[in-house]
Amino acid sequence: MKIRLQIYILGKVMAIEGLLILLPVICGLIYGELRNSVIYALFAIFYIAIGILISFKKPEKVTIYLKDGCIATALSWIVLSVCGCLPFVVTGEIPSFTNAMFETVSGFTTTGASILTNVEGLSHISLMWRSLTHWIGGMGVLVFLLAVVPMSGGSNLNLMKAESPGPSVGKFVPKVRTTAKALYMIYLALTLIEIIVLAIAGMPIFDSICSAFGTAGTGGFGIRNDSFTSYAPHIQWIVAVFMIMFGINFNFYYLLISRQPGKAVKLSEIKVYLAIILISTVMITVNILKVTGSSHEAARHAFFQVATVITTTGFATADFDTWPTLSKLLLVILMFCGACAGSTGGGVKISRLQIRTKTIAREIRSYINPRSVKKVQIDGKAIEPELERSVSVFFFVYLLIFTASTILVSLEGHDLVTTFTSVAATINNIGPGLSMVGPTSNYAFLNGLSKWVLIFDMLAGRLELFPIIIFLTPMTYKGALKGFHSLKQN
Repeated sequence: MKIRLQIYILGKVMAIEGLLILLPVICGLIYGELRNSVIYALFAIFYIAIGILISFKKPEKVTIYLKDGCIATALSWIVLSVCGCLPFVVTGEIPSFTNAMFETVSGFTTTGASILTNVEGLSHISLMWRSLTHWIGGMGVLVFLLAVVPMSGGSNLNLMKAESPGPSVGKFVPKVRTTAKALYMIYLALTLIEIIVLAIAGMPIFDSICSAFGTAGTGGFGIRNDSFTSYAPHIQWIVAVFMIMFGINFNFYYLLISRQPGKAVKLSEIKVYLAIILISTVMITVNILKVTGSSHEAARHAFFQVATVITTTGFATADFDTWPTLSKLLLVILMFCGACAGSTGGGVKISRLQIRTKTIAREIRSYINPRSVKKVQIDGKAIEPELERSVSVFFFVYLLIFTASTILVSLEGHDLVTTFTSVAATINNIGPGLSMVGPTSNYAFLNGLSKWVLIFDMLAGRLELFPIIIFLTPMTYKGALKGFHSLKQN
């Protein structure tokens, strides 16, 4: 492990976080929240200073192997979360460190699970920072780092691989930095468009900005206690459409702006994603028609909840915990399904489900016709055995972590639905579950152990399991002491 390189990356991450905290500071000053603005500003200055200090000297060797990328990613997200939660603690708005850490990790991992019982009681500056964590975490802080900080070496792709959601990450263009810039330009453009559209639709500008941050990162922190229930129906439709847009693989948008619409429309993952949304919306609309009493209202609530769950955003326009069993079951299935790879959404991802389904179909064919040798293909391209193996391992590790987490949370003695969906909603970065963690409830009632288990699940889910596991594996640090000793000598 390259200690100097890890310190350099952490310094850059802290400096970037400090700069980003200045945005809520401006918001706080606008709303006259002087005390909190001073506290946030002091944290921003401190993080910028520390970041510049420890990353002042660039390492001679910046070649990043996959192991280094995984460690840097996990460590960066942990440091990012710890630093991000401290303003909540010091201002006294979330005085408990565990609760503040839960809320902040939930923000950065774009989960949206909250321990707050009165969201509207927060200051504007804290509401802005809380929503901004979604936007930062949606695309990833290391992708942002690659976009703005020159880092030589083609192996920088390993940083992007370690942080980006999905079974595989490629480059739009030959240079990783150019790819990172392209991702963030698309991300920023879509966010600005949503802010403008929501403002034109009549949503207050502060609400528009916070809602766009939550939608773009597919996070789901609302700034009202009822999430989106009290907003006008046309605003709910707008947000639902944007949630689906941010759940689409960003390759699609790049192909469109690079004038390759033919390739864009052929992406099978997006077709499957949209088909699942359509079928689920129709089924839930019919199923809840008696509950709502209006076909238009049923369609709106169904479409919004399908969009918010499959993209793992977590906003709500209705208490879907009171819906019929079929509708709740479909939403739970969508929790595991997730959005497209290369989007800001969480979950298992459509592409992994495609690969797994086609692998199973191939195995069945091989039993029927043993002489048949056919590779799994997605969009006309053969899937490499290494990727197939990676997907298989992902599902196995996912099952192990899910099972262990459910057992640990069950020690509290809550009902099965609460226990099961609390883990499902956090490891898939969704937010609300069912029963005691439903859309009208929160996670405040859980004890400290359960909250830290779910904090781990949120991080593991956002980082696609392996970076956080590699970070916690003792074997990863063989030779680290030797490297640290040589660092001291230099």
